[in-house]
Amino acid sequence: MSKKINSALISVYHKDGLDEILKLLNSLGVKFISTGGTQDFIQSLGYECESVEDVTGYPSILGGRVKTLHPKVFGGILYRRDEEQDRKIIKSYDIPSIDLVIVDLYPFEETVATNASEEEIIEKIDIGGISLIRGAAKNFKDVIVVASKQQYKPLLDLLEEKKGSTDIEDRRWFAKKAFAVSSGYDSAIFNYFDKGENSVLRVSANNAKSLRYGENPHQKGVFYGNFDEVFEQLHGKEISYNNLLDIDAAVSLIADFDETALAILKHNNACGMACRPTVKEAWEAALAADPISAFGGIVVTNRKVDAEAAKAINEIFFEVVIAPDYSQDALDILFQKKNRIILRQKPTDSKISNTQLRSVLNGVLVQDKDSSVQTRSDLKVVTANAPTDKEVEDLLFANILVKHTKSNAIVLVKNKQLIASGTGQTSRVDALNQAIEKAGAFHFNLNGAVMASDAFFPFPDCVEIAHKAGITAVIQPGGSIKDADSIAYCNQNGLAMVTTGIRHFKH
Repeated sequence: MSKKINSALISVYHKDGLDEILKLLNSLGVKFISTGGTQDFIQSLGYECESVEDVTGYPSILGGRVKTLHPKVFGGILYRRDEEQDRKIIKSYDIPSIDLVIVDLYPFEETVATNASEEEIIEKIDIGGISLIRGAAKNFKDVIVVASKQQYKPLLDLLEEKKGSTDIEDRRWFAKKAFAVSSGYDSAIFNYFDKGENSVLRVSANNAKSLRYGENPHQKGVFYGNFDEVFEQLHGKEISYNNLLDIDAAVSLIADFDETALAILKHNNACGMACRPTVKEAWEAALAADPISAFGGIVVTNRKVDAEAAKAINEIFFEVVIAPDYSQDALDILFQKKNRIILRQKPTDSKISNTQLRSVLNGVLVQDKDSSVQTRSDLKVVTANAPTDKEVEDLLFANILVKHTKSNAIVLVKNKQLIASGTGQTSRVDALNQAIEKAGAFHFNLNGAVMASDAFFPFPDCVEIAHKAGITAVIQPGGSIKDADSIAYCNQNGLAMVTTGIRHFKH
């Protein structure tokens, strides 16, 4: 049923874009009711506006905590226009009818993010606004509600199209958006008070973006989040579901390296990785590990890409290139491929959550991200033969890589270069054999290489296979009841082994 908007209650924190709406509403003869700064803003534009205080007969009290919480306000919003008894009550108490509510909420999450004091944060818990939103959304049969500045443009378009009238479908759509705002707001407040205790799971994700499809064309895909907070897309096609998975894996991996590093990923696993003095040198070493798998993958580096590196990268097709910055010459080269996605990664310290969620069965698993990175001081030498300084550097490099590789995982490294890895195997022996076979296929000499395992060795078979392939040092978590067997084999054959006490399963 179409309804004409005759009156509007407007009380907003964000006023940018509101002037166009006010201008149109005024031209349509809509009466304004408002509070405080919003009333001042409306009147500064030359429009008449009745104050909430005049409507209710009460001033704003308690430092502004109570302004709109009054029966004359909520009665005007919640009364059912088709109920005779409601109409009688409204008339008897001289309650004004309110057809449109435009409210946005105090910036609670933004205030928390600034490390404000608890007193400041608490004052940004909106009470009147959230109540107005819920009341108007509940009565969508008669009232249209705008609950955030993101809905200013849709409202303006609707008002222009229908000349100040709305249909039930319009009001239901805005009510749905309003309840999304209110539920997200409440979730943010709960999570602040919960302080990471995870006593109850409250998740609210806004900015839903429909993707072309999910992992496969027959699957629907949606991304909930603000991609633009983390990246600036400089070039290329629309980002897909699988691109997002690979991008997440890529930035998680590169974040664990301080020196100049470059990785090539395929299906969330690194197929090439190296640390070198320059991006181009790191690229050349990373590509050498598996130039076949690299085709169509993801390239990520933690340093600015210059023209020399870009020219080398441009020789092969890649879906995505990620870096903190690019020279203009580099961009001119990389832009030559029409569909290649070029991303500039923004500083992400406070933008990427440390919590991982995964749906399983009829529920959700929640865990902290594996942010543990081992250093030299974390290594426990368990063999008679200690690793050399060079081997220690390679072991630490390999241990980071294996942490970001699907289990069961084995990683082989030499001179801070990924030689080969065994990924996602059902046995650790299979993972090792896969890695050795792959290294051979690309003509790598494993003599002097090191091996990392994401979990302990239940038997000494892996260290025996590694030794016969030329590997001289091993890093693993330790903790097997048969650790002594693996250590004994290493001692008998001159291998060095260190344990970390930290397992890095990745399922």
